[in-house]
Amino acid sequence: MNAFEINGGKPLKGEIIPQGAKNEALQVISAVLLTSEKVTISNIPDIVDVNKLIELLGDLGVKIERLNKDTYTFEAADINLDFFQSAQFKAKGGSLRGSIMIVGPLLARFGKAAIPKPGGDKIGRRRLDTHFLGFEKLGAKFIYNAETGFFNVDATNLKGAYVLLDEASVTGTANVVMAAVLAKGTTTIYNAACEPYLQQLCKMLNRMGANISGIGSNLISIEGVQKLGGTEHRLLPDMIEIGSFIGLAAMTGSEITIKDVQYKELGIIPEVFRRLGIKLELRGDDLYIPAQENYEIETFIDGSILTVADAPWPGFTPDLLSIVLVIATQAKGNVLIHQKMFESRLFFVDKLIDMGAQIILCDPHRATIIGLNKQVQLKGIEMTSPDIRAGVALLIAALSASGRSIIHNIEQIERGYQDIDIRLRALGADIKRINAMPKSH
Repeated sequence: MNAFEINGGKPLKGEIIPQGAKNEALQVISAVLLTSEKVTISNIPDIVDVNKLIELLGDLGVKIERLNKDTYTFEAADINLDFFQSAQFKAKGGSLRGSIMIVGPLLARFGKAAIPKPGGDKIGRRRLDTHFLGFEKLGAKFIYNAETGFFNVDATNLKGAYVLLDEASVTGTANVVMAAVLAKGTTTIYNAACEPYLQQLCKMLNRMGANISGIGSNLISIEGVQKLGGTEHRLLPDMIEIGSFIGLAAMTGSEITIKDVQYKELGIIPEVFRRLGIKLELRGDDLYIPAQENYEIETFIDGSILTVADAPWPGFTPDLLSIVLVIATQAKGNVLIHQKMFESRLFFVDKLIDMGAQIILCDPHRATIIGLNKQVQLKGIEMTSPDIRAGVALLIAALSASGRSIIHNIEQIERGYQDIDIRLRALGADIKRINAMPKSH
């Protein structure tokens, strides 16, 4: 089993380029199915989840050409719709959460699709309900085949409709938008997600000939068109990586420059880090983080303890809460982390407590962190990464800790972060990949 061995406690220095946004990649790559013409997409991250989706499109008959490490052309002129009923699709589609994103484009262009029944726990019940309810409002019919374990979807007559989403799901909004661009008439989506990734998708679709207005708001209007053409598109840098690198610089007392961050697309993220006492300086479109011996968490105006909570965009993204939590362990002051949107995302704090952090886990959604003000350094331990974001948070903790840490299950980290060990070594980190089995507990 692959693991990372880290000797921490060393300040890092240098420049790092964030990868393309994973969440945007899954949406815009799926959108190539809406046209028979060539679509070129650049700044694609070389990570497992994205590569699996590209492979799935290839199996469907999309002609794919890799021009360089991060740029591909896609041409979906000749799609094999029978592939949907195959055991191969069931195995691949079932293992990839992003595979749901191809359903909207296929319904729009071909009037039918099939998806294997997703595993309940991995995705959570409501997450896909938003997609299904949106498609049904546009006129799609779902027929579940218990023998094959497939949902067959008939959408031969999609019509524009008023769609009030039950939650502001990013992937749910993206899927309904893609289904609606070729539907007859006007579709209005209320309580739409408005993340930068979704804005990017809508701008790309408009360049392909779609007619979408209200981009960036929670009320999107789509006038259906007859067909879409090709385009070129470049992904935004990954805001979660940018936030992770800000946290890394603060925790390790390092001077790091994050290149080409597309600052205006980061929303409230820089401000949240500033409230934790981290100095950030914008130089052109690069984010410079100076080496800081200490950083102090602000309080609210009335002196009460700062709370950092997640919320739909333009609120703070839940994917960075685990990073904020780790940073707070070495800050001066206290903070309450409130993870509203997902259960069990905070359960990795037991590893940080083992490293010496002062954390009270109030319940599955809230943790209070008592900052150590870098008076007591975290100590290296052996641990296992539970998910992508917690894995990177633990990696940052290990890089700041004294002594040796081993992180198992790094496949989880690599689902979302490309070449992370190579890029950290370029900054001076002592990290290497080893073969190690987790200790049994």
